[in-house]
Amino acid sequence: MPENDRCPAAPGLGGIGLPREYIVSRLGSIAHLFSGTLAVTGLMALSTIVAARALGPQMYGVLALVLTMGRICERLIRFESWQPLIRFASQPDAEADPVHMGRLFVLGLMLDLACAAAAALVLVAAGYVLLPLVGLDQSQYYLLLIFAPAIAFNIRGVPTAALRLAGHFRTLAYFQTLSAVLRLTLAAAGWACGAGVAEFLAIWTFAQLVDTAIFAWLARRSLNNVGVQLVFDTPPAQLIRAFPGFMGFAWSTNASSTLRTLTQEADVLLVGAMTGTAGAGLYHLAKRLAKMAQQVGQHIQAVLYPDFARLWAQGQAQMFGMIVMKVQAILAAFAVLALGVVWLLGDPVIALLLGEDYAGLLPLVFTQVIAVALILHSSTPRSAMLAMNHPGTVLMVALVSTAIFFGIASVAIPAYGPIGANFAHIGFALFTAIALDASCWPRIWRRQQRLDGGGE
Repeated sequence: MPENDRCPAAPGLGGIGLPREYIVSRLGSIAHLFSGTLAVTGLMALSTIVAARALGPQMYGVLALVLTMGRICERLIRFESWQPLIRFASQPDAEADPVHMGRLFVLGLMLDLACAAAAALVLVAAGYVLLPLVGLDQSQYYLLLIFAPAIAFNIRGVPTAALRLAGHFRTLAYFQTLSAVLRLTLAAAGWACGAGVAEFLAIWTFAQLVDTAIFAWLARRSLNNVGVQLVFDTPPAQLIRAFPGFMGFAWSTNASSTLRTLTQEADVLLVGAMTGTAGAGLYHLAKRLAKMAQQVGQHIQAVLYPDFARLWAQGQAQMFGMIVMKVQAILAAFAVLALGVVWLLGDPVIALLLGEDYAGLLPLVFTQVIAVALILHSSTPRSAMLAMNHPGTVLMVALVSTAIFFGIASVAIPAYGPIGANFAHIGFALFTAIALDASCWPRIWRRQQRLDGGGE
């Protein structure tokens, strides 16, 4: 990894600020990711608005449910391989040996390919049975077949790890604008031509395939630049033995991802099953409009997670804790800003962009942003816990949070409609934030005390 991408050593919490070069470097990376996210999310929001206006609430709900079914199959099965890849690649022996690093990435790629194929197969095999359960008709099964290729070829873990480890945050930030522009252009053409749900699904699928192809090419180039070659000369079983603990870490992050998927994606299906396709469409649209705030937290995590892994491995608990504290403060300020913008501008913007068919969307958006604000807060201690090698604790928090979500949702959605799912999200996110803080900070303080006392 280039020297200027490394996290510099520094004193920590004892009244001394973060080094200027670190702040400039990381703020620059976050700024690139944020501006890229702003562009991509804006373009995707426009595509969503075009589809919603073209199809109307009822048929847009059909589109939302099909897209959600595909994403659920993908996210229930994939292993978030970028997390164990970054953690294992951050170890000194891996960073110093390009051949060893190449084998590590081959293991991650094999995992990604197997999971993507399995997810597409599950969507095609189980979709026919599931359609009536979420408010759709079995005659609409062909819609799942249109979207299945986007799932089968959506390889994300290895490319994400490669670009993040190489510090190519500018590339990571802006490349997605290409597929976002393509999607918006095709969506606008579809609206002008009177396209239906099938045509819009085909547009989403094609744009996803283009996005995946560009992402894979950029990642391969990043690995080549640092001398890492993907050589498929080692059997999978031997690769697993070469990296003890990799699959255990991957299984834990997969389980945590599965639980998050049940609340972050399956909620649309739950709303569809209880309120119909129109309610699902409104709820899905509110989530899409609130997504920008959540992606800020995801991108800050993307920048800092490699640093967290290195700092903890190097025993720099003071600086580790300082970064966690300051990032949480920045995210809190951003969350307050997002809530203020939605409160002040939400109604006129919704009326302008979506029209009278989507009146009453503001309460859904506002409560969704409250939940997102809490999720933003918990994103930093979650990354910290994974860097400390405590995926089991993260998993246990996710288990309890998921139970809370479904407990609230089962009562609130029948009573209040789609907004009841947002109430469930707030309960889920509040417990997650409290539990992860309570797990993260004592570990940081105990390790710092041991270091100060010469125990490590």
